[in-house]
Order: sequence, then structure tokens, then C-alpha cells
Amino acid sequence: MSSRTSRISFQLLLGLFIIALGVLYTLQNLGIVYAGDILRYWPILIALYGISRIIQCQTPGQKAWGVFWTLVGSFWFLDRLDVLYFNVWDLWPLILVALGISMIWRPSRGRFPFGTVIDDNSSTINAFALMGGFKRANDSQDFRGGEVTAIMGGCELDFRKAAIQDAEAVLHVVAIMGGIEIWVPENWVVVMTGVPVLGGFEDKTRPIQSETNKKLIVKGYSIMGGVEIKN
Repeated sequence: MSSRTSRISFQLLLGLFIIALGVLYTLQNLGIVYAGDILRYWPILIALYGISRIIQCQTPGQKAWGVFWTLVGSFWFLDRLDVLYFNVWDLWPLILVALGISMIWRPSRGRFPFGTVIDDNSSTINAFALMGGFKRANDSQDFRGGEVTAIMGGCELDFRKAAIQDAEAVLHVVAIMGGIEIWVPENWVVVMTGVPVLGGFEDKTRPIQSETNKKLIVKGYSIMGGVEIKN
């Protein structure tokens, strides 16, 4: 069983970006290309991130932020191509537009978008926090996993009312100078296979008192950040 979602995700874009960097600098060391000539087009990554937010997010407010980053990245990229002149500060009023939309169309059970608390019953989760906080409670009775990314921010996930129907669910996490806190039911077995790089993975769950075959596998990376699991 695969817990990955078919949607475009930030972790997918981040992985592709790291691969591209490795290939690019290898070609530079071989004298084939000069990395600086290509890296100057990095704003396209901002546009791709915005597009991924538009595809992933469910509320108009969250999609508004995706549109904002898509416009910033696209115009900035066109500026690097000398197609048009663009100053990133020219679009700062759109921050007000996106902020207003997110406040008007916020979920009825949610709060301000930088500290969002959303009740969710979907079988997979896709959470992302960049220099901010993200909180989500999931009560799906067929939870299968998903992915969580925190970059200079924090994610708090509550699965205590959720249930796993299959033998296991897989959660892919990436914490870069940020933190991820996960609450799970007391009858879940937690298996952590993450790789800490100047960071940490910590399982703070209490021992299970009865036999169970419900397993949550946590994979990923913690780079100068932390991942904690509690019950």
C-alpha cells in the first residue's frame, strides 16, 4: 500500500530541486556548464511552489496565497529572462489582497491563516509551514499517511481520533530549522526511520498495553530541526 498522494507536493519539488543542484554542480566541475548562468533563474521555483499550493489547498484563502506566490515567481522569472522589468516590491499590495481573502473565506472551524487549526477527515494529509505555524486535527477512520514539511516554522498534527484500517500508514516528514509535533492514539505503534542532520527524531509515546497491528511509520529528514511524536 502506498500512502503517497498523487498531487504535486512541496517535498516533490524540493527533492527535484536538490537533484538538479547536484547534477548542475557536477556538470560545472566537469567544465561543461557554469552553474551561475542557470541558477539565476531560480525564481521559477517560487512559481512552482505557488502552483503546488493552488492544487493542494482546499480553501479560497489558501489558494489566494498560492496565486500570490505564482505571480511573484512568474514575473521574477520573466525579469531574469529580460522579457519584462520586475521589482518584487511592486507586488507587495497583493499580500493585502491574499490576506483579506484568507480572512474572509477561512474555514468555519479554523482561525487566522498563519496559525491555522483545521479539522480534517481525509485519508491522507499534506501540511506545509514556512516561517509560520500550522495545526491540523485529523479524524479519518481510514488514515493512510501523507507528508508534512516545516521550514523555519512549526506543524502540529493531532491524529488521536483517527484510525488505521490497513496494517500501516506512512508519514513522510521534512523539518528544516523547524519543528513537527505529532499526536497519535495510544493503540498505534510508531516506527521512526528518519534521518537527523544536526536535528532530532524523538518518540515520546507511552508503551502500548495491549497487542495491536496498527502501525505509523515516520520517514524523512530533520535538518537543524526536530520531529516529536506523542500519545
